[in-house]
Amino acid sequence: MGPVQAHFDQPEVRRVSRGEYPWWDEALAVLNQDVAVTLPEQGALQLLAQPSYEAGEPEYVYVALADGGWHGSHLYPKTAEDQAHALAIVAEAAQETVAERLWQAWPLCVEHNLGLHARDVKGLLSWWCAGRRSEGGSGHVCAAVGALDTFSAL
Repeated sequence: MGPVQAHFDQPEVRRVSRGEYPWWDEALAVLNQDVAVTLPEQGALQLLAQPSYEAGEPEYVYVALADGGWHGSHLYPKTAEDQAHALAIVAEAAQETVAERLWQAWPLCVEHNLGLHARDVKGLLSWWCAGRRSEGGSGHVCAAVGALDTFSAL
């Protein structure tokens, strides 16, 4: 009965060392600039890895809170086409982890108190809000991803 029970044990999770996944490292460093401004009490996000359940398959890499909690799909190292695409993938994973582990939208537009979404705006990944402004239109850019410290509601 021991081997059957071992089959259901979760593989050990480890913290990913800097340099193992350079694109994910760089993307996370950018996102952590926004975390420092908007969720300073949480600490920096981190990458955690868990061995695959399938022999010979790559490990699963997750975006996790500083306490090690994560939620959602793992990052697929071979899916990022370039650094900008890697940033978009990591931003989505970070938002899913924060939403599910902290039960809150992240980041928020300070003007509308709505959750922001990462969106490519003229070649720059930006935090976009669906809230309307007095001058009309639907939605607006709050800041580039990694630059929420520069946003102010005008």
